Amino acid sequence: MQKSRIYQISITLSLIFILSTSFMLILGKKKIGVGTKAPKNATVLFDGSRALLDQNWTYWEGPRFAASLPIKWEIVNDPIDKGNAVSSNDPTSAGGKYGSADIVTKKKYRDFRLHVEFNISKEGGNSGVYLQNRYEIQILDGDKTKHGLGAIINESESPYYAYNGIGKWNAYDVKFRAARFENGIRSEKAMVTLYFNGQKAHSNFQIDKVWGGVNSGIDGGADLTDRPGGIKLQAEGHEVLFRNVWIEELDLVEADTDF
Repeated sequence: MQKSRIYQISITLSLIFILSTSFMLILGKKKIGVGTKAPKNATVLFDGSRALLDQNWTYWEGPRFAASLPIKWEIVNDPIDKGNAVSSNDPTSAGGKYGSADIVTKKKYRDFRLHVEFNISKEGGNSGVYLQNRYEIQILDGDKTKHGLGAIINESESPYYAYNGIGKWNAYDVKFRAARFENGIRSEKAMVTLYFNGQKAHSNFQIDKVWGGVNSGIDGGADLTDRPGGIKLQAEGHEVLFRNVWIEELDLVEADTDF
């Protein structure tokens, strides 16, 4: 009887361990990837509604700016799940004129945790997510180079292997630390860690510069400055959809963005 009782207790404890471990894994998975909800201390920047689009976003008025408010990015039905999304196919950006109708958050940020979900509708679809309206994480179907999908543009390799494909939702989960300056001179480079669809793509990657010239974003074609910047989504005349965009402001004293 005693051996049987010990055996039953052992089995019970094993089951409890397996269930608790599985539960923790499930909780962990919910922190990154498609469908991840904003934590309590985060700000939802876009939830599929026109109200939040107008409340939190505006056009970036760079040198090539040619659109006019209100924002012409169209609210559309989510092609896969319930709810809505927004299309980056602003008519002003036809022909790939980036910088003509890009949208940027009204609020500017330094260090942060960011979640963005996107859906490339057609082959070759092109857009981008800009951190501080400076540093682009590329969105470009079909490109596996350093200029390609998921790359810190022109600096890192493309984690194309993590791509869910055309017509499916994808997610960037980012932790970003702004560049640091002393007496107006950069003393520490901007740093980012990126998960692409739940797979770690870049870890504590140091970003060297702003690419794309003056039409790309803050400090494009010029020396870097210490100004905070917004989150920018790029319009390049392609049908790229966005949903579930949220941000959590941080204060990263140490040069470490890993999570």
